[in-house]
Amino acid sequence: MTKYIYLILTTLVLSLTNSSIKAQQTPVFADYYYNQVLINPAHSGYHPETEVSISNFGYLNEFEGSPRTFSGILNTSVFDNNVGISGGFISDQIGVTSATTIFASYAYKILLDENNNRARWWNYNPNMLSFGLTTGVLFLNEDLTRLNIQGDPNFENDVNVTVPTFGFGVLYNHNKLYLGFSVQNLFSDNIASDQNVNIQTPYYLYGGYRLYLNRFEEIRIQPSVLVKFEEDAPAQFDFNISANYKNRVEIGAGYRSSSSFNGLVGLYFLKNWRFAYSYTAFGSATPFNNTNGFILTYKSGEGF
Repeated sequence: MTKYIYLILTTLVLSLTNSSIKAQQTPVFADYYYNQVLINPAHSGYHPETEVSISNFGYLNEFEGSPRTFSGILNTSVFDNNVGISGGFISDQIGVTSATTIFASYAYKILLDENNNRARWWNYNPNMLSFGLTTGVLFLNEDLTRLNIQGDPNFENDVNVTVPTFGFGVLYNHNKLYLGFSVQNLFSDNIASDQNVNIQTPYYLYGGYRLYLNRFEEIRIQPSVLVKFEEDAPAQFDFNISANYKNRVEIGAGYRSSSSFNGLVGLYFLKNWRFAYSYTAFGSATPFNNTNGFILTYKSGEGF
């Protein structure tokens, strides 16, 4: 229990500014490459097949109060692959804070040309420019009275806020290069009824490059970087690299500027299924224990 209180107090000290509560509304997974529609609606309908995925981060960690995230997504393409739609939820917990968002996203895709020269074991990878919009509802809860802190008015009452969310994004994808930009939680802070809640608006800028080895393109090396900007906070950088063999086995590693390292192993099986396991090691400057997570994805049609 003592460790739990220390964790909660540390989290709140880092997140309290000007008597406002800043919650972790938009977590970034160690394996965000498999969850890109969560940070950019322009990824809706990226593939012509329908995808269904569930993922978790931290739920196998027995340390009470540590970060935990769970999500479920449905993603598909309609109207001759010119329009993508997706929907789902993401639930995030850390200490006494919980934030759950239910969302729906729409993307309009401009197909620049068909990529018919790829090796047969790589999935659909269109040359396109995509524009996306997302809307949803955020349910934010702060059980501050559980901390039993006396004499501080900031901790006398729990916080329960329900607020609409809006966002947009753009994605450019080429056979080897992809670039994306998105904004989440637009106007949510202004709409929130509780003025003690400061709902952050994160900006994401990211990109990656697919490097295929040998003329048969059996191995794909993919370095990527993501930068997250928020007001009154330093920019967060994610550096990742992965190696994929014929879309059957994938391994990856990464570093986040908030002092965490992650590793990932992905397995493709039964043609339509993919399972990825991630492990995150936090640095000594953070109060969290090392943790793990997974994502399970089903793709219809010809699968992966």
